[in-house]
Amino acid sequence: MSTEMTSPLTEQEFITIRVQDPRIQNEGSWNSYVDYKIFLHTNSKAFTAKTSCVRRRYREFVWLRKQLQKYAGLVPVPALPGKVPFHIGSSDDFIEKRRQGLQQFLEQAVQNMVLLSDSQLHLFLQSQLSVSEIEACVQGFRNYSATEAILNYAISNRGWVQEETICQQ
Repeated sequence: MSTEMTSPLTEQEFITIRVQDPRIQNEGSWNSYVDYKIFLHTNSKAFTAKTSCVRRRYREFVWLRKQLQKYAGLVPVPALPGKVPFHIGSSDDFIEKRRQGLQQFLEQAVQNMVLLSDSQLHLFLQSQLSVSEIEACVQGFRNYSATEAILNYAISNRGWVQEETICQQ
C-alpha cells in the first residue's frame, strides 16, 4: 500500500507495461517460436481498458513498429532488439535479452504522445486480434471499432481484474 497522499485532481498518470513469461510454441517442430505475455496496467485516459494481458510474438512487434513508422511522420519510433532466427537450442540468455528489448520498446512507445495516439498500438496491447484483424479494424473493414474490440476482449477476459486473473492464458 502506498503512503503517498495525492488528491484525485493531481493524481499522476502512470502506464506500467511488463513483457514477461516467454513461452516456446510448437517446440520441437520446424516452425517453433517464442511468444511473450504483455501485461498493461494504467490509469491513463489514453487507454480504454485499465488492465490487459495479451501474448505476442516477435514478428508481431516488427509489424507494429512498421505500422508506427508509417503513421508517425518525423517522430522517431523506438528500436526493437535484433532479429536472430529462433531455433531449437536458442539460449535462455538470448530470450531474456529480447524480452528486455521488447519491454523497452513498448515503454518508450507509450511515452510518445504521437505513437500513443495510434489505435494500432492500443489494439496490439489490449486485444488478441491478429495483425491482419488489427489492420482491418483500423481501416474500417470490421463491424466494430478499436474501442469496441478492446472492451470486448477486456470483458471476455475479465480485464478489469488483477494481473493473475487476466493473465492465465
